[in-house]
Amino acid sequence: MTTVSVLASPSRYVQGKNAIAELGTHLKGLGRKPLLVADDIVWGLVETSLSAGFRAEDLPVTRVGFGRFTTPAAVDALVEKIRSGEHDVIVGVGGGSAIDAAKAAGHLAGVRWASVPTAASSDAPTSALSVIYTEEGEFIEYRFFPRNPDLVLIDTQLVAGAPARFLVGGIGDALATWIEARATERGQGTAMAGGRPTRAGTALARLSWDILWENALPALDAVRAGVVTPALEAVVEANTLLSGLGFESGGLAAAHAIHNGLTAAPQTHGLTHGEKVNIGSVTQLVLEGAPTQEIEDFIVFTTRVGLPNTLTEVGLSPQDTKELQAVAEAATAAGETIHNLPFPVTAEDVVAALVVVEGLARRVRAEHGLPEPVKYVAQH
Repeated sequence: MTTVSVLASPSRYVQGKNAIAELGTHLKGLGRKPLLVADDIVWGLVETSLSAGFRAEDLPVTRVGFGRFTTPAAVDALVEKIRSGEHDVIVGVGGGSAIDAAKAAGHLAGVRWASVPTAASSDAPTSALSVIYTEEGEFIEYRFFPRNPDLVLIDTQLVAGAPARFLVGGIGDALATWIEARATERGQGTAMAGGRPTRAGTALARLSWDILWENALPALDAVRAGVVTPALEAVVEANTLLSGLGFESGGLAAAHAIHNGLTAAPQTHGLTHGEKVNIGSVTQLVLEGAPTQEIEDFIVFTTRVGLPNTLTEVGLSPQDTKELQAVAEAATAAGETIHNLPFPVTAEDVVAALVVVEGLARRVRAEHGLPEPVKYVAQH
C-alpha cells in the first residue's frame, strides 16, 4: 500500500461571465490548430462568441460533432481526426462525454487538450481521467492519463442559461466528494491521482461541501431566472474546480462505485451522472452507519435541491432483487473505489443498504413535509 500522497490539477482554470469569448486568448499558447469537439446543440450556443474570439487571435475554427457517450469507438474516431487534420490541441466543449472523449483522444494522439464545459453538471473537466461507456451508457472503465487538462474554461452565463437539472446533477456529484474523501482519508486506499489523499485535496473536498450547503438553493434560483449571481459563481466553482480537485486528490469511495453499478440497470438510463451518484451518497452514509442526524439532514437538503434519494426516483424498488444484486456486484468488483472505505464491503452489504434507503428517505421526507418520491421511467 502506497504512502506517497499526490495532488493533481489542471494547468489553468478560467471561470466567469462570457468567458467563452476569451477561449481563443487562453488557447493560443497551447496550439495554433485546435480541433473543437461539440454536438450541434452546444455549438449553436457557443459558435458566435467563440468564433469571434478565435478570429481575434487568428485561430482557425474547426469543429467536429459528438454523440451521446464516450465510447472506445468515439475516442478512436477523434484520434483519427486529430492526426488527419494535423491538429495540435483538442478542445472538448459541452458535457462530460465530449470532454472525456477529447481528453482520451488527446492523450492517444499525443497533443494537448482543454475542457470547456457549458454546464456545471460534473467535476470531470479538471481531471486526468476519462470514463468510458458502451453505446448503451453502461460503465466500462476509467482511463487514466499522466497529466490533467492544460486549460479548463467555464462561462457562467452559459451555465445560467442551461437547464437547472444540469446544475442539480453537478451538485449531486460534488456533494459526494467530501463524503468519499473523508472515508478514503480514514482508510488505506488511494485517490485517483495515484497516491494517498493530500491534505489539500481533502480540504478542497470539504470546502466544496460547505459552499454547496450555503449556496446551492440560491444558485438554482439564479439559473431558473437565467442570470449570474455570486451564489451561482460559488456553486460553479464548487461543482467544477473544488470538487474536481477534491475527488481526484482526495479519493472516491462507495458513492461513485454505486453510480457505476447503477449504469448497468436499464431502468436508470437517462438520469444524469450526479443524480445516480446521489443515490450512492445516501447508500454510503447507510453503509458507514453515519449519525442519524447527518443522514436525515442530507436527505432533506438533497430533496430540496431536487436530487433523488430513493430507489423509486431512479426507476427501481426494493423488490427489484435481481437488478439490485447486479448493481451491488458491479459496485463491489475488484478494483472499484468502494474498497477505499475503511472496512470490508460485500455485495450483500450494498443490497441491504440500497433496500434500507427507500424506506429511510420516505420516512424523513414525510416527517419534514417534503414531497413523496415520483417514480422515474426511463425512455427506451
